[in-house]
Amino acid sequence: MSTSTTAEQALRRLELTVTRRLDGLLHGAHQGLLPGAGSEAGDTRVYVPGEDDVRRMDWAVTARTTVPHVRDLVADRELETWALVDLSPSMDFGTADTDKRDLVVAATGAIGFLSSRLGDRFGAFVIHDEYVHRVPARTGRPALYGLLHSLMDAPRGQVVDDPPDLAEGIDILSASRRRRGMRLIVSDFLDAHPDLDPAAERPWERPIRRLAARHQVLAVEVVDPRELELPDVGRVAFADPETGNVREVHLSPQVRQAYAEAAALQREGTRRALRRAGVAHLVLRTDRDWVFDVAQFVLRQRRMSHLSPRRPT
Repeated sequence: MSTSTTAEQALRRLELTVTRRLDGLLHGAHQGLLPGAGSEAGDTRVYVPGEDDVRRMDWAVTARTTVPHVRDLVADRELETWALVDLSPSMDFGTADTDKRDLVVAATGAIGFLSSRLGDRFGAFVIHDEYVHRVPARTGRPALYGLLHSLMDAPRGQVVDDPPDLAEGIDILSASRRRRGMRLIVSDFLDAHPDLDPAAERPWERPIRRLAARHQVLAVEVVDPRELELPDVGRVAFADPETGNVREVHLSPQVRQAYAEAAALQREGTRRALRRAGVAHLVLRTDRDWVFDVAQFVLRQRRMSHLSPRRPT
């Protein structure tokens, strides 16, 4: 069986998984970020004399509640979704059901399939080797399949002298497309020189904060369990995929405990930085059901949105 046929079957399975298990979870409330009148009917609310147009009176709700209600109109602007996909060498790693690269493609495909059903355009910037590649935003299934094919067919990351980091990729994403919309960042958020102080500012924190000031941003953090804790297997040779350096380490209980503590501090620092930047944060693990995690995340976000105060008209 050819490689292209295998990739096509994998993408078909991904689409079936998304449409069967996540169908409807990311639908509804499809409106632009800019407030304003539109043509699509929205929620009803209590009529405010002197401020609301009586022509938007919802007579059915008014008769049922005996209180005057009007129906808001939401802006039905076409949204444009752009993804920053991290295919650096650190993503070519996995010790569980899948590797991190496959999970990156799955997360990108899930958001792409669901947003394309609404007619939005979907494009991507891909961090790979020494470049940040741009895939133009288009509508429709064929364009999305082409994007996912390019991600799956991309060769494994190589060690280069001056690779672009996540902060550079976010700056390119922010400067290239100014039109408001959704921005998706899929990465492991691992830095070349990690700071184990959870309160310290990450190199990519300011760029992502500037991005979130204009767009809706979803950060998807891809994690493998071996990045959180090490097994008790004695002496192991570790290879850094970013630099190619190899080092043998005896995994004693003290070393494993120190590694787990350092990994926990690094992940906590990532969580705090994304929270300070004001972006939504979704963690996907290679040893978990990523579809279930996406569904739980979406439901949690929707519950929180109902608790937020209504934007003034």
